[in-house]
Amino acid sequence: MNVFRVASIAVIGICVSCNPVVACTTDKLQCLLADLENDPHRDLHSVVVVQDGEMIAEKYYNGGDEGTLVDVRSAGKSVTSLLFGIARDQGAIHSMEDPVEKYWPEAKGSAIGSVSLVDLLTMRTGLDADGNNPNSAGYEDHMDASDDPQAFALEVPNMERPGTRYRYNSLAAYVTGIVVGRATGLGLGTFAHKNLFEPLNIEYWQWQKDRSGLTKGQGNLFLTARGFARIGQMVLDSGVYNGQQVVSRSWIDESLKPRVDVSAYEPNATGYGYYWFYQTYVVNDRQINVSFASGNGGNKIYLIPELNMVVSVMSRAYGQGRGQRRSENILKAILAARPPD
Repeated sequence: MNVFRVASIAVIGICVSCNPVVACTTDKLQCLLADLENDPHRDLHSVVVVQDGEMIAEKYYNGGDEGTLVDVRSAGKSVTSLLFGIARDQGAIHSMEDPVEKYWPEAKGSAIGSVSLVDLLTMRTGLDADGNNPNSAGYEDHMDASDDPQAFALEVPNMERPGTRYRYNSLAAYVTGIVVGRATGLGLGTFAHKNLFEPLNIEYWQWQKDRSGLTKGQGNLFLTARGFARIGQMVLDSGVYNGQQVVSRSWIDESLKPRVDVSAYEPNATGYGYYWFYQTYVVNDRQINVSFASGNGGNKIYLIPELNMVVSVMSRAYGQGRGQRRSENILKAILAARPPD
């Protein structure tokens, strides 16, 4: 397993606008966040840091504020995983070994219909759907452009036996959203409102629907920075928010557990659970395990149990690899600024 080493110089490297002897020594975290105002790309929206349940930093950039809704793109997949867990907690979904067609009868006879839910949530469907290959039959842009995305999903063929190989793709999460909507009888968006956003006191959110009218379980979820971070805090707290068990602890543990080695496919992760990534960093010669939700443009919820910390980054660098790199560099600098005791 690859391990990323974080040197304390990462803070000084970002803190070019501060006096490194005074400001960066007395408050490295605030200094590095202030220095991000100098980023030339003008597409970073926010950084929120919560530790021990208290917000210790909240910074907005490029005209954004606490009321701005940002499309977190594929970080919405991690939210779909949480909703799947709630549906299972409620008994609407029975077994991870159930096939998709049990909850989406129209899928019977199609390649996706026989895929188990465990393979669906670990991106091992066996289908010809690859988010990194525009020529794959199930490529997400083709699905989004389809007049009937449900019919599109049912027509994507197999490439190999399900469970064989991880291929990151949006079709799997889209189908997961259909499964949750059908199993609960509410549709994904209504189910999310009643069972996740309302219990978390998230009043401002939007979730795009596809051309057939279904909420897009694969992403295009719009949240505020505080709402985004609040979801992360609930997950870090084993599914509890404000004394209420929103998602069962067992599902949180199951979904964060790295089940698939993705180091050969993902540049910033080594493990993958149920739509949550996993990485290990080394800070001051100590390994720090990080689980995270990840969306195009650099949208991240980082969970750092060792520090009892949540770091959320919102960014509109869509389609730019630098957005992902910038968010990881922000995380590394924060880990270096507030290392383990």
